[in-house]
Amino acid sequence: MTKELVINTTAHETRVALLESGHIAELYIERNRERGIVGNIYKGRVIRVLPGMQAAFVDIGLEKAGFLYVADVLAEMEAVEQFIEGGPQGHKHSDNGAEEGESYPPIESLLQEGQEILVQVAKEPLGTKGARITAHISLPGRHLVYMPTVDHVGISRRIEDDDEKARLRLTVETIRPEGTGFIVRTAAEGKSEQDLRGDMDVLVALWREVASRKELTGAPCLIHSDLDVTSKVLRDILTEDVRRIVVDSPREHEKIVSFIAAVMPKAAIPVELYSDHEPIFDAFGLEVEIARALGRKVWLKSGGYIIIEQTEALTAVDVNTGRFVGKHNLEDTILKTNLEAVKEVAFQLRLRNIGGLIIIDFIDMEKEAHRDKVHSALEETLKIDKAKTNILKISELGLVEMTRKRVRESIGRTLCEPCPYCEGKGSIKSRTTMAYEIFRELHRELKGLPGYRVTLLVHPDIATLLSDEERHGIEELENRYQKQIAINARPGFHQEQFEILPG
Repeated sequence: MTKELVINTTAHETRVALLESGHIAELYIERNRERGIVGNIYKGRVIRVLPGMQAAFVDIGLEKAGFLYVADVLAEMEAVEQFIEGGPQGHKHSDNGAEEGESYPPIESLLQEGQEILVQVAKEPLGTKGARITAHISLPGRHLVYMPTVDHVGISRRIEDDDEKARLRLTVETIRPEGTGFIVRTAAEGKSEQDLRGDMDVLVALWREVASRKELTGAPCLIHSDLDVTSKVLRDILTEDVRRIVVDSPREHEKIVSFIAAVMPKAAIPVELYSDHEPIFDAFGLEVEIARALGRKVWLKSGGYIIIEQTEALTAVDVNTGRFVGKHNLEDTILKTNLEAVKEVAFQLRLRNIGGLIIIDFIDMEKEAHRDKVHSALEETLKIDKAKTNILKISELGLVEMTRKRVRESIGRTLCEPCPYCEGKGSIKSRTTMAYEIFRELHRELKGLPGYRVTLLVHPDIATLLSDEERHGIEELENRYQKQIAINARPGFHQEQFEILPG
């Protein structure tokens, strides 16, 4: 699989697309006015302690207070590793934020209102929720993640070779400062002690700078800001299997070349400066793919399709055969559609950056062997996804419940906002429904309105309906209350909006 990075930079926005086999697989967007805050370190002040939830709200200087669970206050390695590497298998939060099977001291014995505390943002504010924060500070580097507050060495689960794991653990244990912690990242596989030591020295120096700023400033305030989106992607995604990088900004081009020379001097990754008149994302066909990622319906090659509905609580994915009728029998047709949908669903989850609870409604399969085959295919396809996923078995109804770690907003919520017309519901009252609602309101109001004439202000489509198909309803009201009803169209009105005025 060939990988490329395509970077589009303007004065107001930076977009980084990871291409796999010529198609966009992941998209990162950062707007100068709305820079992400994950990884930022703040000196905050506790403003409210919630014993019933074993959590606290911390003012970190943003519009909404950060949310801090009790497990993220204590130096528990499980919580730290979950934040950094996706966590051990089977590691789950219960509804009150504590770890299942674990007991912690009461939150009120650890934090008090007015207390100042150093915290780091683990998740962006999502929807109506404030940022998820943690007291476990971690500073990511190219090969290592530094944890100055805990004494622990962990290895990325994506490194599968046991001998390499042992070598890396021994190396880091030998060279790390006493009493500090490190997580060895996947990118460290095969790296020498010199590479790891260089990364470690940079991170330790950065922590000293953060610690000194903490002592000199009051709460709430920003102590350390994480890298911009381009630098972050280069740090976290760039590996030797990236075939080339194409960027349309001379400044970003220079920065990327310098980064590769300093961090990956042996890597032969060409960095091309794009200078054609056609916008770079248009030239690579990415604008079309991004637009496709905002739609509800995604067609499959066979003629089937999937529907993706994102709500506040969960994301529902529905699989349908559509135009695909198969060649042999119904069970084979269903199996083929579901297997094709597996690849598209996994692709769309990465591309759209959909996280949280996800329900996939596959087409019902009678044979257990077919259900197992689809489930195995889903697990295998999701292995390339860096975000941690947890998948349950397919139910007899064809449903799969899964979770995908969510750190930042999805593309849909980044690029779109709720429709002001339907207020995010996705539908509005029909014209007929509105006509009958207006009749009921006229029944209530006509008797009490003075004069012989009443003016009804409505949307043009409603005005047409009332003057034509539903004219008999207006005439019935006029005869009953002995008043003339004048219908006036107002182009600026919402279809559900109307006014009844005397005269």
